[in-house]
Amino acid sequence: METDDDIVVRVATAMDVDFALPIVAEMEASAKARGTGISKRDPAAIKEKILSGKAVIAFTSDGVWAGFSYIQAWEENHFVSNSGLIVAPAFRGLKVAAAIKKKIFELSREMYPAAKIFSITTGLPVMKLNSRLGFEPVTYAEITKDTHFWEGCKSCVNHDILVDKNYKNCLCTAMLFSPQIVAE
Repeated sequence: METDDDIVVRVATAMDVDFALPIVAEMEASAKARGTGISKRDPAAIKEKILSGKAVIAFTSDGVWAGFSYIQAWEENHFVSNSGLIVAPAFRGLKVAAAIKKKIFELSREMYPAAKIFSITTGLPVMKLNSRLGFEPVTYAEITKDTHFWEGCKSCVNHDILVDKNYKNCLCTAMLFSPQIVAE
C-alpha cells in the first residue's frame, strides 16, 4: 500500500528491527509534546512485534522511516489491540497515519478474524480514523480485562486516574470493532 506521497506501508520484517529505538523515542517525544499520557514502550517488545509479523511500518521510497503500529492478542485471541501508532514529525498531515491504521486493521483481521479489535486513545484524529474503519466508542468494560494489558498503562502519566477509577475509565477513549460472524 502506498500513500499519495510515495510512502510504503507494509508488514514489518526482521530487516526493520533497528528502527525499534527511533520508534520508541518518537512515541515518548510525541506524547510529551502533546502533553498526553502514553505508555512507554520497551524497544525489545517492539523488536518482538516486528519479528513475529505483528507490526506495520511505513517508509519513504528511499528508506526514510515514516511511521509504525503493532497488534497484540488478549484473552486467548478473543480481543486484539491496535497499539503504538506513531508517525514521524516530518510525515504528519500526509495521511500516513490513515494508511498505517488501515494496514494494521487489515493485519488484525487477517491474523485474528473472529477477534474483537480495540484501541484506546486520547487523540481525536485517531478516534476519527478508528470510526472510519468501523470502531465505536465503548466503555472499558467492553474491552479486554487481561491485567497484562492494563500493566502497560503503568508508565502513563494518567495511570493514577486509571487506578483511582478501578480500571473502569481514564482519559483515553476505548473504541471497539466487533466482527460480524456469519453462521454457516
